[in-house]
Amino acid sequence: MPLVPMTAFTEDVKLHKYAVGQFNLNNLEFTQAITEAAMEEKSPVIFGVSEGALKYMGLDYTVAIAKVAAERAGVPVALHLDHGSNFDIVMKCIRAGFSSVMFDGSHHSFEDNLRLTKQVVEAAHAVGVSVEGELGTIGGVEDDLSVDEEDATLANPEEAIRFWEETKVDYLAIAVGTAHGMYKGVPKIRYDIIEKVANNIGAPIVLHGGSGVPDEAIVESIRLGVGKINVNTESQVACTETVRKVLAAKPNEIDPRKYLGPARDAIKEVVKGKMRLFGSSNRA
Repeated sequence: MPLVPMTAFTEDVKLHKYAVGQFNLNNLEFTQAITEAAMEEKSPVIFGVSEGALKYMGLDYTVAIAKVAAERAGVPVALHLDHGSNFDIVMKCIRAGFSSVMFDGSHHSFEDNLRLTKQVVEAAHAVGVSVEGELGTIGGVEDDLSVDEEDATLANPEEAIRFWEETKVDYLAIAVGTAHGMYKGVPKIRYDIIEKVANNIGAPIVLHGGSGVPDEAIVESIRLGVGKINVNTESQVACTETVRKVLAAKPNEIDPRKYLGPARDAIKEVVKGKMRLFGSSNRA
């Protein structure tokens, strides 16, 4: 199948109360693992690509790999820019073939975020590309994005509702207590914010920082209106731990296929488990 915008999932997500997972592409092995998981679980999936990953893989390589994977998968696949920091990078990704983009204006004032997001939505919707916006500041570290815990700010529900009404973003990420990376303790998710915003907008809520969130918290968040959940760190941990394990057992191994192959399998198992938890299995 060709790449699809995230709006391809929206109606079914809202009707059947599940979430589609965004799993980040970090290299070819991650792409293969995520694709195989989606095929085996018969699940729609979102390929997330950060600006850091684009710098590492190259924009043209990333799109080419994603398109081949989507054609092979036989399930709905969106190629989504994660945390696009400015209008220029968003437009470059759209022109290159991304089917979805996130404009993260959360580091701007509310009014500037609103104004800039509206510009992105207008340009993206004109060519059938879906848009995710963000309100509030999510803590933690992801690629080049780093926010100290004390600087993280929860989304204001009234502002979030107004933000959606004026921008009409297709998915809305709101800061509700999760963080990028792995947690030192148990995250305190503000379910009241999720519920209030979800009940007053027409777009699914996005939960960033899905790695390490307890299963019961994921299930409750989906019940209240979360329709997209981002996972990257757990996949990276599984990959790295497997490589270390293989090389510890075979310190003279020099063939990267001999340790990246098992790492790919480990990533796939993480993704499959998340798809089942999110309720997206057998929804393709």
